[in-house]
Amino acid sequence: MTTDPTPRCPFHEPERKTAFGAEHDPGIDLQGDVWHLRSYAAVKAVLRDSERVRQGATTDNVLVTRLRPAVIFQDGAEHREQRTAIARFFTPKTVQDKHHAFIDHLTERLMVRLTRAGRADLSDLSMELSVEVAARVVGLTDSLQPGMDRRIDELLSGGGVNAEDDGDLAGRIRRALEQSRGLWKMSSFYRVDVRPAIRARRQKPQEDVISHLLGQGYNDLEILVECLTYATAGMVTTREFISVAAWHLLENEELRREYLAGDRTERHRILHEILRLEPVASTLWRRAEQDVTLEHGGVTHRIPAGARMILDIRTANADPAVVGEEPLTLCPHRPLPGGVQAQALSFGDGAHRCPGAFLAIHESDVFLHRLLSLPLRIVGTPELTFNEMLMSYEVRDFTVEVQS
Repeated sequence: MTTDPTPRCPFHEPERKTAFGAEHDPGIDLQGDVWHLRSYAAVKAVLRDSERVRQGATTDNVLVTRLRPAVIFQDGAEHREQRTAIARFFTPKTVQDKHHAFIDHLTERLMVRLTRAGRADLSDLSMELSVEVAARVVGLTDSLQPGMDRRIDELLSGGGVNAEDDGDLAGRIRRALEQSRGLWKMSSFYRVDVRPAIRARRQKPQEDVISHLLGQGYNDLEILVECLTYATAGMVTTREFISVAAWHLLENEELRREYLAGDRTERHRILHEILRLEPVASTLWRRAEQDVTLEHGGVTHRIPAGARMILDIRTANADPAVVGEEPLTLCPHRPLPGGVQAQALSFGDGAHRCPGAFLAIHESDVFLHRLLSLPLRIVGTPELTFNEMLMSYEVRDFTVEVQS
């Protein structure tokens, strides 16, 4: 009888929780007039090429194009200046010194609510946590009424009308109704949450993003756009990650025990591997400002100036050429080559790498470490859907129950 000389990681799981149909193979190909990049090397190269590559989002809305673009849609010197200015709000030292106690207190409040009720929807708890933490950093702390988490959830919830519906009358009516509802929800968010925060900081500036934007001469509408950006890129993504991480940890008792027994560095390693496997932002758009040359599998691909590119983060994160064997399994002890971060490209890379990466992992860890210390079980199966507007998964109806 022979034994495998290489012991198998005891935490391997057979697949992603957020798998949607067949997984793609890493590569580069042209579909119509759009280039699809799926290899880790190609995606990383494009994300780091700030000279020849620009953000992919465009708009024909005259009102929007007259506004300063949100920081994540800026490029060049303008973007570098803004990123440098806001970086101080997200450093590990700032998170630890200014926000950790708040995160800890908020987590305890949510745990008390859970234990008293006996059960709760984890997707609701994680949304409340992520919204309140990000709101503190951004400066959305003067709302006229509670429930900002619900207002943001409704504003950014999935659904909508497919492009092919535009051709018939019923489709156009549905689209008009959706746009009207969206404008009403955005107006409510502005009136109840954003405008009061702007007024308060005009009177007394704070050490937060809104105060910084006012100092830069941003008007109310431009600040609203920035707040929506932080709601999408910070609040919603962290909410979904907490849910999917809890899903893995609650269903894998051995992994849960290692997570609870580990120090912060060890716990973060586990969370980063979950994020590598389950990136919330699955797709990024880019546009070639100049010709871009990429190689894959011995083939050279020349992407011409003006071409659009879709960067497939999910597939790039599971590129076996970089992350090794069994790339679609969860393995916190996965050996990675130098220069490859444990979460791979889940926070992006280059000039547009997510500035709130450390904050997201830190608050997720504080919450999950406290949550998983409770004797919990999952009731039923969480509902998994895909939000086409945000190009990310959503975990809902994730009921957890405290066992007696």
